[in-house]
Amino acid sequence: MALKIHYKKINLPFQFPFSISGGRTKTHQPSLIVAIQLSNWVGYGEAPAIVYYNITVEQMIADIEKHKQVIEKFAFTEPERWWHFLHHLFPDNPFLVCALDIAGWDLAGKMEKKLLYEMWQTKWNNLPLTDYTIGIDTIDKMVEKMNAKPWPIYKIKLGTAEDIEIVKALRKHTNAKLRIDANAGWNVDEALEKIIQLKTLGVEFIEQPLPKNDWDGMKILFKKSPLPLYADESCVTEADVDKCFQHFHGINIKLTKCSGITPALRMIKHARELNMKVMMGSMNECTVGSAAIAHFLPQLDEVDIDGPLLLNEDIATGLSYNNGAVTIKGNEGLGITMI
Repeated sequence: MALKIHYKKINLPFQFPFSISGGRTKTHQPSLIVAIQLSNWVGYGEAPAIVYYNITVEQMIADIEKHKQVIEKFAFTEPERWWHFLHHLFPDNPFLVCALDIAGWDLAGKMEKKLLYEMWQTKWNNLPLTDYTIGIDTIDKMVEKMNAKPWPIYKIKLGTAEDIEIVKALRKHTNAKLRIDANAGWNVDEALEKIIQLKTLGVEFIEQPLPKNDWDGMKILFKKSPLPLYADESCVTEADVDKCFQHFHGINIKLTKCSGITPALRMIKHARELNMKVMMGSMNECTVGSAAIAHFLPQLDEVDIDGPLLLNEDIATGLSYNNGAVTIKGNEGLGITMI
C-alpha cells in the first residue's frame, strides 16, 4: 500500500491578542496540518509556527515538497520507525517532524483500533487538570480575561515591571490556583525577589524564570527558590533533560519543540528516572495537536492544554473541557474528527 501525504496551512484567530514577555504579541496562530493516508486510514498531525524559533509554515511546506516522493515511498509499519526516518530526513525541522509523527501515531491507532494512551498501556486515571492561560496585558484587561473564564487553575504570563501588581490584582478576584510563566523574562536577583512575594500570593510554581542558557543562574535559583521551578525554553530536546537535572524541579515538554510524541515518551521516562516532575505544555495548538497532548495525561503531574480554549475557531472536534478536566471523545488514534 502506497503512503500519501497531504497538508494545508491554517491561521486561527485568538479570542484575545496573546502576549508574552519580550513584547511578543499575536492575534492569530498559523499552523501546519498534515494528513498521511494508507489505504482507507488517515492520520492527522499539527505543528504551530512560532516566530522566535524561526520556523514558518511556508518552510515546513517547502521541506515536505522537497522530499515528498521519498516520504511517500516509506513502508509505514509502526510509529517509532516512522519517527526515526523523519528525524534523519528533516534534522533541522523538528516542528515538521512533530506534525508528521503525530499523524503517524494517529494512523497507527486507527489501524489497531486503539486510542494512543491505550497503545502506551496507560490507564485513564489520576489525570491532572489543565490550566487556562492569561497573556500579558494591562492589569484591568488581565482581570477581565480571567473573570470571563472561571477556571480552577490559571497560568499567568509575566516578565514585566508590574509582575507583582498583576498577581495581586488577579488574586483579589479568584481563589484558584495560580502558576507563573516568566518566559525567560527575569534575572537571578529579580527572580528571587519576585518568587518570595509570589509565594505569599499563593502561586503554585514558576515556569522558566531565567534565560534558557543561564545555567549558573538556575543553579543558584534551584537552591534558593521557595517555589518549584519548571524548565520550558531550557528543555527542548531529549538531551536537555539531563541538563535540567538539579537546575529545575521539573520539565515542561512541548511536542512541537522536541519533535513529536515519540521522543516525548522517552523524555518522560528519563525525567522519572531522575525523580523530576513532568508537565506538558501547549503552543496554542488547535484540537488536532491538543489531542496529542491529552493522551499523555495519565503520565503527567501538570498540564497546559488550553489551545482550543484560547482560539476563536477550530478545525476538529474530539476534546471536551469541563472545569479543567479534559475528556477524549473518540475511540481510536487521536480520538478526533476533522470538521
